[in-house]
Amino acid sequence: MYELIRSNKRRSIALVAAFVVVVALVGAAIGLLVGNGVVFTVIALVVSAALAFGSYWKADKIALAVSRAKPASEQEYARLHNLVEGLCIAGGLPKPGVYVIDDPAPNAFATGRNPDHAAIAVTTGLLEIMNRVELEGVIAHELGHIRNYDILVSTLAVTMVGAVALLADSAIRLMWWNGGRVSRRGDHGNGGNPLALLGFALLILAPLIARAMQAAISRRRETLADVSACQLTRYPPGLISALEKLQADTTVTHSASTATAHLWIEQPMSGVGDSGRLGGVHKMFDTHPPLEERIALLREL
Repeated sequence: MYELIRSNKRRSIALVAAFVVVVALVGAAIGLLVGNGVVFTVIALVVSAALAFGSYWKADKIALAVSRAKPASEQEYARLHNLVEGLCIAGGLPKPGVYVIDDPAPNAFATGRNPDHAAIAVTTGLLEIMNRVELEGVIAHELGHIRNYDILVSTLAVTMVGAVALLADSAIRLMWWNGGRVSRRGDHGNGGNPLALLGFALLILAPLIARAMQAAISRRRETLADVSACQLTRYPPGLISALEKLQADTTVTHSASTATAHLWIEQPMSGVGDSGRLGGVHKMFDTHPPLEERIALLREL
């Protein structure tokens, strides 16, 4: 377990470095389009460094705000608080902040930068359909993310994925509004500069690269959190039953966004399980392994 925690801390550093590189590439791409490559690359590096620093301290609050999570009253949600407290005592963890999201889709997520600064959010839909044992399994799964320090890398990814997509989208819009880039040495008659075409390609690919990175950091962590939950509750059937209910439910989590999709216990966006022509492409960007695979693995425990 301690090696897993150390590994997740190393992955967090690697993730920040990778996103800084991607943001720098976006800046370089903008520079190639407008003719000031070095200037925009430096600006992008400064922005990405500031973003990484800010993400460490504020990304959890951003994730909660984006998801419209509200603090859960101890009187109104006594069962939820009792389960969180009991599992924290069993796992030797400080009690995280407990939040509720008004959303009919059953789902939950954990966020924060470490066990001392963490929060768990559940939807009203989850509280309605889960019995006590099933809800305990879901909460234990989220506490597994906290104990394994998954929340740090996942929370950092929230703002970084969103920032890359926003920068690329803004750059493309700016290019069209300006009627294209300024002409400079290297243009061939009325043709486009090959470097400008490369820059345009980078702007298109950058959000896809960020999404692929987001999916990669989440899939394995979900499986590990499932196993950690069973170690904490010592009752795999509880989490198995919860995942089966989530599998049967097809409600889209409206409180989720592309940037926060990897945080939730199950993939919250539409298109899950798509077996059409683009099914293979969708799977490349799935932030979670299929629920049937997770259930099958837990049955073997």
